[in-house]
Amino acid sequence: RRHRLELTIVQADVHDLIGNIENDARTKQAQTYAALIDRLRAAGAECAAITSLGGHFCFAETEALSTLPLISAVRPIDAYCRDLGLNRSGLLGTELVMRTKLYGQLNSVEPVVLEQEIGFLGRTYQEMAVAGVCSTKQREVFVSAGRRLVEDHGAEAVVLAGTDLNLAFDEAAVDYPLVDPVDAHVQVLVQLASDEVDIREFEVA
Repeated sequence: RRHRLELTIVQADVHDLIGNIENDARTKQAQTYAALIDRLRAAGAECAAITSLGGHFCFAETEALSTLPLISAVRPIDAYCRDLGLNRSGLLGTELVMRTKLYGQLNSVEPVVLEQEIGFLGRTYQEMAVAGVCSTKQREVFVSAGRRLVEDHGAEAVVLAGTDLNLAFDEAAVDYPLVDPVDAHVQVLVQLASDEVDIREFEVA
């Protein structure tokens, strides 16, 4: 599209993030994000995005403190699933994401989870995400969970509602549809960069 895209990255500590999620320390994590966003703004960034879906647990608190428009990775998922023609989608991701069914932000599609396995799947996901690699056993856990969401719970597709689930599914041949929320988030960011979407839509009043 002949638009030059520039990307500046800052990194939040994953162990601090996990601790804040477990303690529901939303304000503390939001303050951490806000300081990082200030650095992005000083580097010339015009908007900011939290790329971790699990890290969205304090999105509202961060948005209130942010000195840049904050682009949600969660909000576009609902429309993305709707545009794919989905009515019922399975969710895999962090324990909090599954327990809250993606923070309650899926309105156009019915979310389903493996209720009795949320804790186990959440812990398995966290171990994989922290390590940055997916073992054969972990891959089998996630692939099996996805298949049961489709075959036993009527999901038409499985939403990879954990940013690091690509570690498990990139090398796994599955016989059911997958939805990668990263695609929806990147689509919005590209639309912003190419002026197809007005950045003012994301500014907090």
